[in-house]
Amino acid sequence: MTTAVTISERAARRIGEILKTEGDGAMLRISVEGGGCSGFQYKFDVEHARAEDDLVIARDSAVVLVDPASVPFLAGSEVDFVDDLIGASFRVVNPNATASCGCGTSFSI
Repeated sequence: MTTAVTISERAARRIGEILKTEGDGAMLRISVEGGGCSGFQYKFDVEHARAEDDLVIARDSAVVLVDPASVPFLAGSEVDFVDDLIGASFRVVNPNATASCGCGTSFSI
C-alpha cells in the first residue's frame, strides 16, 4: 500500500491562492475525522506550524500537511479542486473509500 497523497494541478493552484491570503508560512492541513453521514469525514484547516511527524506535500505554491493518523485513510488519494454548477470545492479521490455520501465530504472504509 502506498502512503503517497497527490495534489492535482487545479488543487495546487487554488490552495496556493488561499494560502497567499493567510500570510507567510501558511499551510493547508487535510485530516480525517470520525463523523459525517458515511463514518469518516475530511477536514481542511489552514495552519502556520507543522508537527515533526506530518507528511508534507508540496506542489508549486501549495504546501499540504497530513497528520500520521490520517495518512492510512488517505493513502493513494488525489486531492483535486472542482468548480462546477453545484459549486467549487476540494474533492478527495480516495481509493480506500468503499462508499461516500452524495456531497463527497464523508466516506466509509
